Amino acid sequence: MKLSSVGRIALGLILALLAGSAFAGPPEVTYHLLKKMPLGAAPGGAEYFDYVYMDADTRRVYLTHGAEVKVLDADTFDVVGTISGLKKCHGVVIVKDLGKGFITDGDAQEVTVFDPKTLQVTGHIKTNAPDTDSLVYDPASKHIFTFNGDSKNSSVIDPKSETLLKTIDLGGAPEFPVADGKGHVYDNNEDLNVVMTIDTKTNEIKDKWPVASEGTPVALAIDRQHRRIFSVGRGPQFLIMMDADSGKVLQSFPVTSGVDAAVFEPSTGLLYVSTREGFVHIYHEDSPDKLSEAGKVTTEFGAKTMALDPKTHNIFATTADFGPAPAPTAEHPHPNRPPIVGTFRVLIYGK
Repeated sequence: MKLSSVGRIALGLILALLAGSAFAGPPEVTYHLLKKMPLGAAPGGAEYFDYVYMDADTRRVYLTHGAEVKVLDADTFDVVGTISGLKKCHGVVIVKDLGKGFITDGDAQEVTVFDPKTLQVTGHIKTNAPDTDSLVYDPASKHIFTFNGDSKNSSVIDPKSETLLKTIDLGGAPEFPVADGKGHVYDNNEDLNVVMTIDTKTNEIKDKWPVASEGTPVALAIDRQHRRIFSVGRGPQFLIMMDADSGKVLQSFPVTSGVDAAVFEPSTGLLYVSTREGFVHIYHEDSPDKLSEAGKVTTEFGAKTMALDPKTHNIFATTADFGPAPAPTAEHPHPNRPPIVGTFRVLIYGK
């Protein structure tokens, strides 16, 4: 078919517009505060809070808080229960197929088992590892892996029989893990400045990918479809996108200080990164090799961990009020400001 000169011009304009839109950045993502809710003091007299976990199936949000876990309804934001009797808890994971929940208790050197329906504790699995911290469920092996900071190792647990299968020496302090669902668990190692890959068939370390030029890796997220991992760290503050098969660094961004959590949302292609300084950085995965900045949410100082609701896209973050930092020592040359007992709260942000 032949086009007239007018038709050719019109077609050229359409193609130009299409080409321009293909390389245009994503629209800015904005959030506002929906609710700020105080949750009181944790049992035991010390103020401590760590990971936030979203169970999208049951519409519950788990907030670890010292010797207890507060549980919220993700839609009404009401407190629906408390899991008590812990010493110092860190992470939570639900294994839907078994109808069981698991909480890492660092001071007890164990994993606490609970019923997600009743929130009652049903068992304990000893790791014998001080600072039993973060954890992840690997659907390929159907095992849980805990990552134990002070112990510098990982505990492999069979959640069905509730038994410890193996302890993997990591050679340095681990941080947050993710699983690709195909037999690999990735974890940041802050002592070695590497991202480690564990083969969950053999429970052996497969790869160590250095990020030393970027800083100390802490938070981790994964795009399972495109085989991309996002490692975020401190000193200097950074975000890097890596190939999940080769460890090749594809892109890097600076972030604010005190990062501690990262979440990738497959449905939107958005990556969320929360920091102690009081921000959530938002990036868009324009392609498997390119991220672009899409927004920045101002939260509150100390809100370094978060969870994202995949249904509403709401952000749940926890923090408290903080006192002045203690004097530096040789062991702690840069001490953090301590949280004030009784000021723990959850912050909920929505689009």
